Amino acid sequence: MAPLWTLANDALRISDQSLRPSSVRLTRIQNLRAGSQLTGILCVMGGVSCFTTTDTVIKYLSGDYALHQIVLIRAVIGIVFTLAVFVPLEGGLETLRTKRLPLQLVRGFCVVMANLLFFTGLATLPLGETVALVFVAPLIITIFAAIFLRENVSAGRWSAVGVGLAGTLIMIRPGTSLFNPIMLLPLLAALCYAIFQILSRYLGRSESASSMAVYTQLMFIAVSALIGASVGDGRFTVHDDPTIDFLLRAWVWPSGRDFILLSGIGILSGLGAYLISQGYRLGEASLLAPFEYTSLPLAMLWSILFFGDWPDLISWVGIAMIFSAGMWALMHVNHNERQA
Repeated sequence: MAPLWTLANDALRISDQSLRPSSVRLTRIQNLRAGSQLTGILCVMGGVSCFTTTDTVIKYLSGDYALHQIVLIRAVIGIVFTLAVFVPLEGGLETLRTKRLPLQLVRGFCVVMANLLFFTGLATLPLGETVALVFVAPLIITIFAAIFLRENVSAGRWSAVGVGLAGTLIMIRPGTSLFNPIMLLPLLAALCYAIFQILSRYLGRSESASSMAVYTQLMFIAVSALIGASVGDGRFTVHDDPTIDFLLRAWVWPSGRDFILLSGIGILSGLGAYLISQGYRLGEASLLAPFEYTSLPLAMLWSILFFGDWPDLISWVGIAMIFSAGMWALMHVNHNERQA
């Protein structure tokens, strides 16, 4: 019979091994985390592509319809699409129950303001340049994620933030005769959008993607209906400024073709809102943010093909710096993931 101290030592060794996570278990955890991050990345890329397409259609419609009318129709169709398609997939109406209603409303208000500011600028500015300015948002998300979510941000990604912000200054050219104050609207939209995505990441710990998408659409409906009830009769229309007219134009009944376009952007907005919410729920905000840049080339293509808007040389330099900053941040994300 083995000595008592030997049996005790063996028991302690076995107990220690059972408490220590095995390499297989660690590998499984790492694989699950990587799979979740990859799903989040794909969702974000799909979501921003949806919204880039809706941006193009809204710019096309901006000469005939009021912004609040477009947003209201888009949101109504979007919420119907979400309730019909995504809510059943996530378990039914029970998934819409929220534990953080005030934050849901703040999040929804932020994205409503981001949209109103962005589309107001889009009525006057070229599509490609407007989208490029809004793409300061992923850089702001990186800053906010480090401050408020305590996510680790490498020195390389901080340098990317600096390059992107420098590119923004080159584009808007403050202090020169070429400075257009309307360019500040997409930048304010970027700030609101960044707050929206940080809240998406925070709420994603307890809320479903469907609930976040639905509350977002409800906020769009409430705000656009309120604006429409206040100015929708067109009594404040001035007819000499495309930006002001886009905000204050009277509601009109859309033609059959335009209603199809409005329905299309409603479906795309519902899909995009769900994908964005799901993406930031699954992945780290600072990791996902650079992938939003994948829609910038698409926006430039639509701007040139549909509107004939070619940025000037200085704008191209700024756009290239903003896009390069996003790709640089993305490279550092991949490098850090491989090291982890």
